[in-house]
Order: sequence, then structure tokens, then C-alpha cells
Amino acid sequence: MAVDVETVVDIHRPRAEVAAFASNPDNATTWYENIRSVDWETTPPVQVGSRIAFVAHFLGRRLSYTYEVLELEPGTRFVMSTAQGPFPMETTYLWEDTPTGGTRMTLRNRGEPSGFSKVAAPMMAKTMRRANHKDLNRLKSVLEGTR
Repeated sequence: MAVDVETVVDIHRPRAEVAAFASNPDNATTWYENIRSVDWETTPPVQVGSRIAFVAHFLGRRLSYTYEVLELEPGTRFVMSTAQGPFPMETTYLWEDTPTGGTRMTLRNRGEPSGFSKVAAPMMAKTMRRANHKDLNRLKSVLEGTR
């Protein structure tokens, strides 16, 4: 069973600002609750082909994985993917203007778990949806200065 989780938040900041902050891996530990560390395997700044190693804590487990940036349309779209471990994942960020001058950000995680992760996919999707919602709200708070 594939996992495909999409979460959306409106942030009262300009799209260019939201996109620049969210697509910079160095900011990941600020707004992703489960990400513990970020290590560049290629030279910053982020660009197509960049490789970034993350250490996260999810479902009681320590996860280490490396994302590769597949697409980067500054201010519009950012896609990165990992093929490692029991749960290969593609993460997509989309940004669009809201009618009030803010930004609507969409975070989508999708992947095809294998092994035991395949059995746990429905629970993982539910947990991932909850975590993504918290993370996007945290990003909103950071960028709107309410945190």
C-alpha cells in the first residue's frame, strides 16, 4: 500500500519569503519537530542534485536518510526524494499566493513502504498527516513571528 499524505497551511508572509525559508535545509530543525540534524553532502546552496543527510525521530525510531533534490522552481515548487531504507519517500513543497497577500504552502509526502513498513502503512499515513500538520503550523508560527 502506498502512502500519500498532503497537508496545507496558509501563512501570512510573502510567498518568496516562505519558499526561501522552507526550502533551505538548514532551517529544517527549526520547523520540523522530528528532524534532529541536517548535514550537507554537497555544497550549499540548495539546487537540483543537492544531497542532504537528515537524522529524524519518527514512530519511536531513529531514522537516517539522504534526500536528493529533484526539482527546484524557486518560490513555486521544491521536490526531493530518498530511495534509502524501508520507506523510500518523495517530499514536495508547493507555494502559491493567497488572495490576502500571504502564501498557501502544500507539503506532500508519498512513498511505497516495503517489509514491515508495508504492513504499518495505514498507521504511518495517519501519524505522518498529524506530524505534517504540526510541522506546517510550527513553520507558520516561526514565519509569522508568533513563536
